[in-house]
Amino acid sequence: MADLLVEHHGVPVLVCAADGPPVATEQDALDQLIGGAFYRTDIVAVPVERLDAGFFDLRSGLAGAIMQKFVNYHVRLVVVGDLSHHLEASTALRDLVRESNEGRHIWFLPDLDALAARLAPAGETGPGTPDSASAESFGG
Repeated sequence: MADLLVEHHGVPVLVCAADGPPVATEQDALDQLIGGAFYRTDIVAVPVERLDAGFFDLRSGLAGAIMQKFVNYHVRLVVVGDLSHHLEASTALRDLVRESNEGRHIWFLPDLDALAARLAPAGETGPGTPDSASAESFGG
């Protein structure tokens, strides 16, 4: 599957393919993910499967470095998928996820429906759906 540019409630989102190249270094994030900013996107949604296990081991510093790159480039990062086995292993990661989800720049969400719902204007209920009838495909 290729990366897709979709729109949720007027917000462009680059949805990265789960089967794309793994993100194991800060440079991988720059090359594969931050480039989303050049696809006219505000948010890059990355499946948990794309992230190296080192991302979830906060002692490695990889998560902090990647997250800081997103903040520096004014692109929001959303890690999408099941983090339960990582969260069970690390209190620090649980704290990071909780604190990040309270902010605006980095979110950890279970699926793309949760992202669409989070982007919905205040007062709108139910799972969000893309506003655009079609999605642009980008090689990935």
